[in-house]
Amino acid sequence: MSTSAVQSSQGETTAKAGKLRYLLILGGLSALAPFSIDMYLPALPRMSSDLQASDAALQFTLSAFIIGLAAGQLVAGPLSDSFGRRKPLLAGLVLYSLAVALCAMSPSIGVLIAARMLQAFGAAAGIVIARAVVRDLFSGRQMTKFFSTLLLVSGIGPVLAPVLGGQLLRLTSWRGVFVVQALFGVLLLIAVLSMLPESLSADRHRPARLGATLRTYGRLLADRGFLGYALAGGLMFAGLFAYVSASSFVLQGFYGLNPQQYSLVFGANGVGIVLAGQLNGLLVNRFPERRLLAAGLAIGTVGGVGVLVAGVLSLPLAALLVPLFCQVSMIGLVMPNATSLALAGQPDHAGAASALMGVAQFTIGALATPLVGIDGVPMGAVMAGFALTALIVFVTVARARRARA
Repeated sequence: MSTSAVQSSQGETTAKAGKLRYLLILGGLSALAPFSIDMYLPALPRMSSDLQASDAALQFTLSAFIIGLAAGQLVAGPLSDSFGRRKPLLAGLVLYSLAVALCAMSPSIGVLIAARMLQAFGAAAGIVIARAVVRDLFSGRQMTKFFSTLLLVSGIGPVLAPVLGGQLLRLTSWRGVFVVQALFGVLLLIAVLSMLPESLSADRHRPARLGATLRTYGRLLADRGFLGYALAGGLMFAGLFAYVSASSFVLQGFYGLNPQQYSLVFGANGVGIVLAGQLNGLLVNRFPERRLLAAGLAIGTVGGVGVLVAGVLSLPLAALLVPLFCQVSMIGLVMPNATSLALAGQPDHAGAASALMGVAQFTIGALATPLVGIDGVPMGAVMAGFALTALIVFVTVARARRARA
């Protein structure tokens, strides 16, 4: 073999190794929030009695986490545009690890709620900066494909987290679940320190001024294309949070599943997200992202309506699980395309744009959480309503863009 062939082969191997490193680290950062949410869901009934708190109060620990994610992204996104990606990311991971340790030691529901909000504020840096790093490195369909592949790694969090949480409850209390989350945060901190280089060159740093940041947010909110894709993804994502918030009570309380059975059902829906994401990565070479986004929103709406019908008619568990799987799995088709389309025109403000996308997702999710109650009817109504609204927003934006063209 010639020297040039050997060098080419070595170059390809190095490139693949680098891409795999990015996938693992960015996937772990993207999974930090769902991992932190989903792992403790099987423990909610036990936490209610241990902390002498109502189901509504326990659900507010989820709402507080979502609010913290939204607020944290608004801060971390612009900071990453000003100081680079690594410094705000490292600060966020340190805050996350300390806050989750406080969760494990919480003596009351009030302390737990406050600690969860701080934990989310730290986790927000992982989510928003991971998206910004992808935008720094890729563009066009390559960006969409990378976001789809990223779901293969980040989707492991929602799949394994409830299963791991259910199994941990066999060995320890709910406090031990938070100890495991703290260890995960420390591992990510070490990985970022040692293996994730800075992706935003110094000449692309933006001034760290409040006025400039607010003007950037204003321009993004005035961009109808960005706003439409961000809202479509955010509304669909809110349906997922409705499911996350109510599913523990619906499946364990109404249908009688134990924590381990519930964690398996939750994990199966997570597998659906991963599979849909990988399918999207294959289809994006043949179909435009907008068409794939439309298909995901339409199927998700049909699934949400099916969940509502199952709740209204009190149908057997199987009749609920099938449309639930369809609705939840479409996250894997919707989010890569919505994210890529929204960030495509924002190369110079990827952090701020990623932050606004996250705010749309988690703020709407926080509003959805108190609406779902603890039975199947409100859960199905909220999931169907948000999916349908997302489809309407997308169609409206698509028509407006065609008319301007």
